[in-house]
Amino acid sequence: MLTKTKIQAIDCQHFINGQFVDSQNKKSFENINPATEEVLGTVAEGGKQEVDYAVAAARRALDGPWKTMTLEERSKILRKIGDLILERQEELAQLESLDTGKPFSLANSVDVPRAAYNFHFFADYIISVGTDAYQQNQAALHYSIRRPVGVVGIIKPWNLPLLLLTWKLAPCLGMGNTAVIKPAEWTPMTATVLMEILKEAGVPDGVVNLVHGFGPNSAGGAISEHPDIDAITFIGEPGTGSAIMKSAADTLKKLSYELGGKNPNIIFADADMDEVIETTIKSSFINQGEVCLCGSRIYVERPAYDQFLERFTARVKELKVGQPFEADTNVGALISKEHYDRVNSYIDIAREDGGVILTGGKRPAGIEKGYYLEPTIITGLDRNSRCVREEIFGPVVTVIPFDTEEEVIMQANDTHYGLSATIWTSDIKRGHRVAHQVEAGIIWVNTWFLRDLRTPFGGMKQSGIGRTGGMHSLDFFTELSNITIKL
Repeated sequence: MLTKTKIQAIDCQHFINGQFVDSQNKKSFENINPATEEVLGTVAEGGKQEVDYAVAAARRALDGPWKTMTLEERSKILRKIGDLILERQEELAQLESLDTGKPFSLANSVDVPRAAYNFHFFADYIISVGTDAYQQNQAALHYSIRRPVGVVGIIKPWNLPLLLLTWKLAPCLGMGNTAVIKPAEWTPMTATVLMEILKEAGVPDGVVNLVHGFGPNSAGGAISEHPDIDAITFIGEPGTGSAIMKSAADTLKKLSYELGGKNPNIIFADADMDEVIETTIKSSFINQGEVCLCGSRIYVERPAYDQFLERFTARVKELKVGQPFEADTNVGALISKEHYDRVNSYIDIAREDGGVILTGGKRPAGIEKGYYLEPTIITGLDRNSRCVREEIFGPVVTVIPFDTEEEVIMQANDTHYGLSATIWTSDIKRGHRVAHQVEAGIIWVNTWFLRDLRTPFGGMKQSGIGRTGGMHSLDFFTELSNITIKL
């Protein structure tokens, strides 16, 4: 075991107006551990009534003490939240691992520290930026001020539950908004504990509210439709994003989406192959491949194709799939039976399309319980296969050779997605040239997942709407008013 003490799973209630409460109808559902298929606990199942209560509390809190706090005062609260997350790091990492099936080592080294840093970053950032001012000759002075957008609905995903919730909540709170959060039904625990942390840090009652539940005809649908919610930020898959957009259309809500990806990993023959292999292992299979930024379409220039496949396959075979709390586990369990079956269906499709499974494609030997799948490499597929075109969101990659720069750019852009891309080459001119032609919101050259939180984050096409990070986050969570003074 990696941990000194084993944390018990928790039953999850709603958090409304500063209090943990059950659903009015007492309905609940079971929270399942994907690594063992055992019941972790129960989760209150909310719907329209709970969302109504939560929105009313958030609306009242907009005009309470939260409204009169200065940026500096809110900054101190954000920093305290980050500090308290780090104080409870091991507990949060264990709960995240229990909920998601990911290795505890990953949750403890990436998810929780980054969640704390999200608050620390925006604590500093909100007091370091200003707004525009323009003098119009001697006639007038124009300047802009920022106001909170209002009550924000935050609908969060299951793959990086705490990290991605804090990525949205920190700037939301920093700019004086209030929030109603709907966690993914598969991963409710760290969001519930975060509510305790917010209260301890001094966030006033009603500023942040949490309603557990499902999507359509449940808590998620109620948030999307609610007339007193001013904006919705959503991270998830495009189909759900489309449904939210339709529900939100009648009240013209402000929307920010971070959706799926089918990201190309372009490897030229002159790249540093040692670095390529080690980074591609991570970009393919970290978090069981359940990361929207994973490079699931690997394109290798033909002179390096055989060498890459041989070395990459050998390294993938060394990865240990196992229980999340074992120290040497590299790949944990997929999130649910439903998702496990979906990912396996794509492996069946690959075989039907003539693909070759170089390694993986099956449950690991000796593991009878839990939703485990060996990391899988598929070759021999053409660009029209569903495995090449659709987001699988599991430990599955396709590897395809290419001959020319123009050919690989065409294939990289032949997708409905446009979230991220990775380009590997020792020719910096080519790196720039290809990066300018690949249609993606985030493009890495000779690296992957290297982030500066000031930079824009988001996707093109069906990978999202808008950008987050730095000023882009503040733009979404505020409304700008321009004030003109005639001189």
